[in-house]
Amino acid sequence: MNTRKTWNDKRYHSLDYYLKDKYEEKIYKLSLNAGMTCPNRDGTLGFRGCIFCSEGGSGDFASSKDLSITKQIEAAKELISNKVTSCKYIAYFQAYTNTYAPISYLRSIFYEAINHPDVVILSIATRPDCLSLEVLELIAKLNEIKPVWIELGLQTIHKKTELFIRRGYTLACFEEAVQKLSALHIPIIAHVILGLPNETFSDMLETGAYISKLPINGVKLQLLHILKNTDLASYYEENKFHILSLEEYTDIVIQILERMPDDIVIHRITGDGPKSLLIEPKWSLNKKLVLNHIQRQFKQKDTWQGKLV
Repeated sequence: MNTRKTWNDKRYHSLDYYLKDKYEEKIYKLSLNAGMTCPNRDGTLGFRGCIFCSEGGSGDFASSKDLSITKQIEAAKELISNKVTSCKYIAYFQAYTNTYAPISYLRSIFYEAINHPDVVILSIATRPDCLSLEVLELIAKLNEIKPVWIELGLQTIHKKTELFIRRGYTLACFEEAVQKLSALHIPIIAHVILGLPNETFSDMLETGAYISKLPINGVKLQLLHILKNTDLASYYEENKFHILSLEEYTDIVIQILERMPDDIVIHRITGDGPKSLLIEPKWSLNKKLVLNHIQRQFKQKDTWQGKLV
């Protein structure tokens, strides 16, 4: 029989459950744009970014970089005001590499965000090769004020895919960053993309198994989106590699989640691709359908396993 713990009728430790349990109310995430770039775009490592990266640098839903951080927070709050039931938020620096700037600038924007009275968590998306000693010291100081989460892009553990997607750093670099952050007691969220070109089912499960053994606190599982005006879109047009179906994606996600330790918080099990940019997979546009399908398959699997006992 499946003895895995259940969190509010879910078979995985969801971020929503974690936040409600800790703060006793729903917490909303506000996507911010600090006007960063990336070593994979400014010529340090390359000019074209990762093969799947859009012009928005994975921050297509973030606020305008022309606004101050405080104004971005207020604007983002206004956008979701019709559904908000609390006044507690996560300030999420999402677009591009959010530790890739002079330390004085990072100090200014991060303190502005974390000191906002409605912000309870500061979340920073970055690359493992952009965590200098100065940056780590700043993060540690911020974490003394309010919790700071660091989101690190891993995407895959496989060398062949790492090179293909032009990630620009090695698995050893990722591991070193995890160890440094863990030593400072900074919560780490690892980002994984499922459905990358030419990766097998086993390849994806191996990446999931690798994550489960690290001293990390959270995982984002992201379906590969093929977006317009990316190099991945051009590659797909020429090669038409296999796109995961909803059923295939659900199967992979469930198998990865079943192997995750209970204390790892699952921040995402799918993702949003901008409707105006998304080429494939079209089925991912209905996020509610995807989430419900995964939940139903979990329940059906539990029922089937129970009958075998």
